[in-house]
Amino acid sequence: MAVSLTGLRCLVAIVDAGMNVSAAAQSLHLSQPSVSRQLAQIEQALGVRLFARRGRGLVSLTPAGGEVLAIARRMVDDYGRLRRLAGNQPAEGSEELAIVAPQGYALHVLPPLLRQLCDAHPSLSVRLRTLGEGEPMRPADHPAGDLFMTSTAGDEGVEPGSVPLFRWRRVAIVERWHPLSGFRGPLPLEELVRWPLVTYEAARREDSSFRRVMSAAGLQPQFACSAQDPQTLKAYARAGLGVGLVAEFALCAADHDDFAVIELDARLPECIAWALLPRSRSPRPIALSLLQLLAPHIEPERIQAVLRGEADLEGLDPPSYVRAAPMLASALA
Repeated sequence: MAVSLTGLRCLVAIVDAGMNVSAAAQSLHLSQPSVSRQLAQIEQALGVRLFARRGRGLVSLTPAGGEVLAIARRMVDDYGRLRRLAGNQPAEGSEELAIVAPQGYALHVLPPLLRQLCDAHPSLSVRLRTLGEGEPMRPADHPAGDLFMTSTAGDEGVEPGSVPLFRWRRVAIVERWHPLSGFRGPLPLEELVRWPLVTYEAARREDSSFRRVMSAAGLQPQFACSAQDPQTLKAYARAGLGVGLVAEFALCAADHDDFAVIELDARLPECIAWALLPRSRSPRPIALSLLQLLAPHIEPERIQAVLRGEADLEGLDPPSYVRAAPMLASALA
């Protein structure tokens, strides 16, 4: 019986999890019986015991287990390096770009930029993985990703090496027959809280910037409906379920015809759109090209220095959405 790479990964994960097979299985997205079976297969193939046991639990590595672990770590690490190398080498005659982004950016920010990129690279194939607004974005969960996008509000932290793209605000949308349709903003929180809200699922979280601002004002919002993407929110606001709260960049020309769009209270903080390239491998040139389209306000040399860890973007104030992307603004206005 041969020793598999999966088995070696299981061995490393068990040790890294403090001899906890359940935790190792969770980290590998495998079942506990599968991890236990992989461990048994390694011991059977090598003819040695890797762990000292107490009952059914693992206590510590045996001397032989320590030697096998050192080899397993090297093999797993080497395989990881091979995969990262392969990830930087597109197939002959074609080029792929894997993007992970909230659905709002995928629908309303990226299309004209990707069209420009595809015009310059006719063989380019884009693979897009969309997330809900506010859904945690961890690059480690998407090892094949070439470029990641996310949002923060207020003073929320971001991953090191993230590039600020633009600032944006939430706006209120209501049907033309709604009592608020004639309101000339900004709409005070005290008035907003009088109406049922249709907004992003993330706004419901107790630790969200929206809830923190409301709590500081002594207000309790009422949520009629929430969803992960702006298209659903607009559909339910259009159905009259409540006042919709969406990102300003998520509105197209038809939405301005259908809805009254109202500026919101300045106490709700601006949000910032960020882009991040994977730190586990060298950025691909095509991903750098897209990043430059997303952040034309930053010199390419400065972005390269940030990615190399030789500089930072401290003090850089990203422009507002409309000013950051005039091409997008004209296309979507």
